[in-house]
Amino acid sequence: MVEYNSKSWLRLIFRWQGSVYSKLFLKVGISAGLGVVAALLNESISFKLPNSAHALVGVALGLLLVFRTNASYDRWWEGRKLLGAMVNRSRDLTRQFATFLPASSIDDAKTLTRYVTLFYQVSALGLRLDRDLQPLVTKGVLIEAEKAALESVGARGPVVLGWISARLARLASKGELTELRLMGMDANITSLQDSLGACERIARTPLPFAYAQHLKALVTLFVLTAPFVLVDQMKWSTPVAMAALAFALFGIDEIGIEIEDPFGDDANDLPIEKIGDGIIAATGDVLAHAGALER
Repeated sequence: MVEYNSKSWLRLIFRWQGSVYSKLFLKVGISAGLGVVAALLNESISFKLPNSAHALVGVALGLLLVFRTNASYDRWWEGRKLLGAMVNRSRDLTRQFATFLPASSIDDAKTLTRYVTLFYQVSALGLRLDRDLQPLVTKGVLIEAEKAALESVGARGPVVLGWISARLARLASKGELTELRLMGMDANITSLQDSLGACERIARTPLPFAYAQHLKALVTLFVLTAPFVLVDQMKWSTPVAMAALAFALFGIDEIGIEIEDPFGDDANDLPIEKIGDGIIAATGDVLAHAGALER
């Protein structure tokens, strides 16, 4: 995700990274070229289109674009809230491991904490349809035996949560964890499962095809006909007006596309790797300083 200073107007306007400018060049150029064609036709045969129907379509188009942008941003923001919930539950689970388990179970607390970070990492890979686990071995959150166990698994996140639950159940059966504390930990595990399911719902459910198709067709039709509506009043200023109009309408549509899937690797998608590194750092700090390692 691109970080920026919203108070620096000029730097913000002319910043290339994260913008949709590169995707608009061709569309803006074609629209300006149509403006030139409209101006030539208007001078030679006074060809123009009436503006009444075009104005009505413009109102409908504006509403559709607003809805499209809001729907895409809602998906982006909900994704961020869900990842934030994973961060909070990961920290809280680690706190419980560090303080509720006896001193004799320090190794279990370390392994359980690593499983918590592993859950986020394999879930992030799954949201991006990435099956390569080797980077997690390099990070130290996955060992080779676990990598072999997960290679052929589809639902890797839930499987890792199952590992956590199984180890906690074993500790409870040995009397090292009370049922009440086990229930508190299980509530956090369930919350992690729910957050992952909601992220998968966003990632696997795009906006309806018919809506996306109709909006693009309507934007294209509106822009293609606009120069022949404007030319009677704007004359040779029509190409400039068309470039501005295309930049605005196609740009709004491209922004919606850019943020529709918040878990991708585009510049405006959520900083999944940064959040994962934050979980590793935070859980390590909690485990080191919440009391488990000092016992």
